Amino acid sequence: MTSQTRPRAAIILAAGQGTRMKSPLPKVLHPVGGRAMLDHAIDAAQALGCQKIIVVVGTHSPEVRAHVVKRLGEAAIAVQDPPLGTGHAVRAAEQALAGFDGDVVVTYGDVPLLKAADIEPVFNPEGLTVIGFEARDPGAYGRLILDGDALAAITEAKEASPEVLAITACNSGVMAAPADLLFALLADVRNDNAKGEYYLTDVVELARKAGRPTRAVFAAEDSVMGVNSQAELAQAEALFQSVQRDAFLAAGVTMAAPDTVHFAWDTQVGGGTMIEPFVVFGPGAVIEGGARIRSFSHIEGARVASGAEVGPYARLRPGADLAEGVKIGNFVEVKNVKMAAGAKANHLAYLGDGSVGAAANIGAGTIFCNYDGFNKAQTEVGAGAFVGSNSSLVAPVVIGAGAIVASGSVITEDVPADALAFGRARQTLKPDAGAAFREKAKARKEAAKAAKLK
Repeated sequence: MTSQTRPRAAIILAAGQGTRMKSPLPKVLHPVGGRAMLDHAIDAAQALGCQKIIVVVGTHSPEVRAHVVKRLGEAAIAVQDPPLGTGHAVRAAEQALAGFDGDVVVTYGDVPLLKAADIEPVFNPEGLTVIGFEARDPGAYGRLILDGDALAAITEAKEASPEVLAITACNSGVMAAPADLLFALLADVRNDNAKGEYYLTDVVELARKAGRPTRAVFAAEDSVMGVNSQAELAQAEALFQSVQRDAFLAAGVTMAAPDTVHFAWDTQVGGGTMIEPFVVFGPGAVIEGGARIRSFSHIEGARVASGAEVGPYARLRPGADLAEGVKIGNFVEVKNVKMAAGAKANHLAYLGDGSVGAAANIGAGTIFCNYDGFNKAQTEVGAGAFVGSNSSLVAPVVIGAGAIVASGSVITEDVPADALAFGRARQTLKPDAGAAFREKAKARKEAAKAAKLK
């Protein structure tokens, strides 16, 4: 939260159709760092201390509306119908902000890398301010016409002369002004331009004519990058990952090949952790300092304590909670299971819904049979218990502390502490039956081959 003295509101424009994405998923709901681009914009507005956040949506994307309502409530919705440009989109939020006395910032649901710190300088209670950037390739961006420290105008590329097109200071589209000023200026915007739209950028010239100060503050080009295609989405993801990797390296996280490690927007990793190549963190992962995450592991919604080791080729799903010294090995999946200090599941196991006590050992091929087709049930393995390889623990079931489950067992009843449980058929031996089986099988194969040749 910021320490501003004037109330703040945000208008987030999210009514674009996003046709260039060529995806059934609305553009602003595509993820960067495992989080919808629109949520990144809402996060920034909340971090700025905005008391009201209004998201302008279109009628063509009910999924966007539902997403906003789930997070912010129905009062956060404004509808632009039909779409008649950015100025028209901002005016669609005017009724939702009726009576609001403070500063309004206009941002975008497809600009996922813009942070509160980038936006903060844009607020100016005396007039209107926009965020600009120096473009590597100005292309179709609107150009900022500067008059000393003041912003004289913003000219859209389609309306610009060759001299204006040579300017590299460009408009990000983000702007802020007192609410009453912003909507008064928008009421005077006209659509007599090449596209027949109401340009939000026209308010700059109108503000100057009204004698109100206008200015531009600058942010890095990457921070204000908009996403309009799958290629740009991939570029935004790459930029996001680069920032995350640099931050974790600076915090003392060891990564031999950081470009192969992918983080989510909320990943937490403590200094002293070692992350091997090709690890993916989904949302909700918390890794305490001193853990080791080995190659080709996927961790989401899980906590890994200091001194624990995960992988290689392991998957931690939401609710997995590994205490100090826990070892999760290759091809082990853990979901909604708390594993106490020193517990181990080294190979080829599925642990779903339950708990594993301190220093317990889960053998290779063991599964927690947690789902009966309708409901989930819990499996509890006590401290120091030993579950032999290829065992199936049919929940709900409790394996007592220090108990031993023989390999290959199917356990359907509780096992008391320190007991030994067998849950398998008695082995039967038939002398010479193996050789007889092979001879019969060989004869059948030769007969089938001969018949095929006839």
